[in-house]
Amino acid sequence: MNTETYWSIFINASLVNNFVLAYFLGICPFLGVSGKMETATKMGGAVTFVMLISSLCAFGIHALLVAINAPFLQLISYIVVIASTVQLVEMFIKKMSPALFRALGIFLPLITTNCAILGLALFQTSKAYSLSQSLIYALGAGTGFTLALILMAGIREQLEFAEVPNVVKGTALTLLVAGILSLTFMGFSGLG
Repeated sequence: MNTETYWSIFINASLVNNFVLAYFLGICPFLGVSGKMETATKMGGAVTFVMLISSLCAFGIHALLVAINAPFLQLISYIVVIASTVQLVEMFIKKMSPALFRALGIFLPLITTNCAILGLALFQTSKAYSLSQSLIYALGAGTGFTLALILMAGIREQLEFAEVPNVVKGTALTLLVAGILSLTFMGFSGLG
């Protein structure tokens, strides 16, 4: 049993050890969906929801696998749960907001292969978090993921109006901004 406080777990997951900007997990949707603020916000919400459900399921799966002495099935079980959760989210978004479904495009099904979500399940298990700690950790990780997407989207929207040399336009500028954001988040390492 881990004795960290909820606040410490949340701050650690969202700022200090941000999955995107410190662990470099989930880079594909981070770079692909962060072009517009609205899309980034909704993608962050979808990822946070999947993280919460995956965290809850991972806690139960881990307890079950330890009880039947089959921890070697952990990874494949987590992958199945994550894929199923993403399919449910995808069907829900397609039904409720077809415009958002089209805007997210290929990046919505890519949540399934988003290593941040699998990393969340594996990290919470290795840290021996309780159920409530696991959910706080997932909420913090999802908040940090959403924060990273929103920051990047805001910067990219502002850069559309800036005069940028042709040498760094497009992907080069996006990667440069992502690196600077990552360095900025490294400043939070003293909090952990």
